[in-house]
Formats: sequence, structure tokens, C-alpha cells
Amino acid sequence: MDMVFHNQRNRMEILEVTQVAPTSNSQESTTEFRLPLTFCDIFWFKFPPVERLFFYQLDELTPACFNSVILPKLKRSLSLTLDHYLPLAGNLKWPPNEPKPIILYTPNDGVSLTVAHSDADFNILSSDGVYDASELHPLKPDLVTSDVSASAIAVQLTIFPNKGFCIGITAHHAVLDGQTTTMFIKSWAYICKQGNEENSPLPPELTPFFDRSVVKGPDGLDMLYLNQWLASSGSDSDTSKKSLKITTSAGGGAASDLVRATFEITREDFKKLRERVLPKLPDSGKEVHLSTFVLSFAYVTTCMVKARGGDGDRKVAFAFTADCRPRLNPPVSQNYFGNCNRPKFEVAKARDFLDENGFVFAVQKASGMVKALMERWVLEGMEKILSDCFDVLKEASESKLQIISVAGSPRFGVYGTDFGWGKPHKVVIVSIDKSGAISMAESRDGSGGIEIGLALHKHEMNNFSWLFPRCV
Repeated sequence: MDMVFHNQRNRMEILEVTQVAPTSNSQESTTEFRLPLTFCDIFWFKFPPVERLFFYQLDELTPACFNSVILPKLKRSLSLTLDHYLPLAGNLKWPPNEPKPIILYTPNDGVSLTVAHSDADFNILSSDGVYDASELHPLKPDLVTSDVSASAIAVQLTIFPNKGFCIGITAHHAVLDGQTTTMFIKSWAYICKQGNEENSPLPPELTPFFDRSVVKGPDGLDMLYLNQWLASSGSDSDTSKKSLKITTSAGGGAASDLVRATFEITREDFKKLRERVLPKLPDSGKEVHLSTFVLSFAYVTTCMVKARGGDGDRKVAFAFTADCRPRLNPPVSQNYFGNCNRPKFEVAKARDFLDENGFVFAVQKASGMVKALMERWVLEGMEKILSDCFDVLKEASESKLQIISVAGSPRFGVYGTDFGWGKPHKVVIVSIDKSGAISMAESRDGSGGIEIGLALHKHEMNNFSWLFPRCV
């Protein structure tokens, strides 16, 4: 079955580029704030940033209303939110006398904010697809980076007249993970919806916790990762090695012929998937972890491998990132600011997914990966994980190795992000078109399903869209 692909010229006009600083009335914003990087942060040191878009539908929205009401409220609430999240107004720096980079906020620092006007089709870009992946690129802001400095985040607000607006946020992966990014955006939405009152406290679950001492790992892991990153730069120059410029992609960059689409696995679908796999598992699946995440990850991975087809001997690396906060001993609070996660991945042959029991194989593998994190020390094997990632990325660039990873999580609850104009019509992770990842979020209608975002070559998207509904 061929799909209809939408292709449009994305007409974009930049209206303003400015800097939003924390409010000057805040005592904290007038003093310097330093935050060291942990081993969890340095693991992500030069991985590409994560780019998210939040689409809000307002059919009667005029430029005058946007400029006089919505834009001032969003700017003011962003400034107030940065009072609580000072590191995000700062930059990644590497002082000459420091062994590793730090996050440094100094008075008058702020977040780069771009305001834009788009005549592109809001309905298509905020739909389930299918459309060219590149159509979203004008809506995402770029981090300000150089050899000596890298911004923590960048924000873009884009109006679609008579349709709505879009909030784009790009996050430096060494500064914050998905949990922290979501917490920040929800804090911004909370303050905006509450009326932008000064000195307004955040709820405990949105108040960031900055104490780095709670994240304990193997000794020397931070410098081990940093040295591996420096060695990977391929330069003998100390200045070049210490450059804070980040790679534009983890997997070779976004291809020009990628298209995007969103698929949903409903609660009823999960019931069918469990019923399909249970009879084929040993001992009726008692030893298998059949969570909605395992079923989603396994099913989408199987469909993606089959959609690409090809040589059964080719390799497939499938991975996800696990939140370590609840799994450390003692557990770390969910409002911990920064990265507190670890990747988990396996490599298998494509033929394991291609045969009739491919989904069963994927479920067993995904279940084993999750159970290993639950039953063993969550940081087990972390000394080798970055070098293993480098090896997989290198092999993917030189061969037909297929990488399938996960960005986002249904646990983040992104569709609850209400700035005062209702819940998002659509939330998209743009950066999956560079990394080969799939995105996951909760179903926007709150029905308990999971939304899957994909960016694939056109022929693979055709194949995937034919395969996906066949077994759910």
C-alpha cells in the first residue's frame, strides 16, 4: 500500500532573535552559579542535542493577538522559570584550570529566543503524517556553540496565523536529559498558566534539585568518558580536543529523503500483542517482562527491521535509555537536575527479526534488557558502554548495521503541558531524523496507548505502514 506524502515549501520569516534572562529581581540571578558535570552528563558530552516541538492549536489566532498577548506571556514566564533553572540560562564552559567542563551561569546570561512567522501548513506538520522530515527543521532553534562555549538550551516560538503556534526547544544532551527537559517545560507552562507572578514557588515535583553528590558511580568514570571523547576527536591539539562544539549527528545526519509519520499502539492493541506472544513463550511467559514499553519497543523494532529487509546476516543494534533515578541506591529524586540515565543495547542478526517468530525474539530480548536493569546493579558495565557505542556508530557508518533506539518516554506526560491555551495538539521529537531513533509518548487522548514517531526513507515508511497494522 503506497502512502500519500505531503511536500510543501516551508515559508518562514524570522521576526526577532533576542535573549531572555532570569528576572533581575531574583537574588540568585545576580550571582554566579557553577554546576559540575557528572559521569552521566559527560557520557552525552558531544552527542547531538535533542529537539522537541510542541504544537498548540488556536484557530482564531491573529498576529496581533500573538504579539500582544501570547508572546509577552511566554517571554515573561520563561524569564521567571529561569530564576528556578539558572543553569539553563548559562553555558557549558571549560575553564583552563579545570579538568572537565562545567555549567556556568553568570549575571546577564540568558536563553536565545527566536520568534518566527510560518505560512507552512500547520495541519500537516501537527498531524500523524506522512510528510518530509525536513519540513520541521525551520521550527527548531539551534544551540549557540563555539570552541569555548555551548548554550544549554535554545527556544523558538513560531506563529501559524489562524491555526496556532509552536514552541521549539533544543537541549544540550550533556546538560539535561529527557526527564529534566520535560520538568523545565512543565515548570514554564505552570508559571505561565498561573499568571506569571513574581517569586511564585514551583510545586515540589517541578522544583529542580541540583545536588550532584547524590549520583554515585564507579570512581573515575567521568574522566574515563571524557578521555574517550577527546581521543575520538582525532586531533593532537589540546585546543581542538577541548572544543565544546557538538556533532551535528550521531548517525551521519538527516537524509534528504526521510519522511515522518506517527503511529499509535492502543490498549486494545497491547492486549492483542500479549495474546499473540504468550503462547510462544516458554513456561507461559512467567519469566518474561511484558510491559507496554517492552511490547512497543519489540513490535516497532520488528516492523522496522522487516521494513528495511535485505540480507539476513546484517546486524541490528537496538537500544533504549533507562532512567537511573529510581534504581540507584539510595534512589535519586525524580526532580534531580541533569542526566541520570544509562543506555542499554543489544546487537543481533536481522534474520532473528525477519522470520515468523521475529516478534517473539524481540520481546525476549527487550524483556531481558529491562530485567537486567531491574535485577542487577543499574550501573553494571558502564565502564565499557561509551566505547561500545562508538564502535556501533562507527560500524553503522561503514556498513549496513541498522540502529534502532528510543527517544522520549510515555512517562514524561508531554501532552499535559498546558501554558494556558490548552494541551498540545501534537508533540514531536525532531532530532530522531538524525539518530535513527523512534520517539515514544503517551497517547494524546489519555486512553492509555503509546504514540510512536518515526523518520524513515520513503520506501521503508511505505513498508512499515503496510506491516504495522497487520498484527495490531
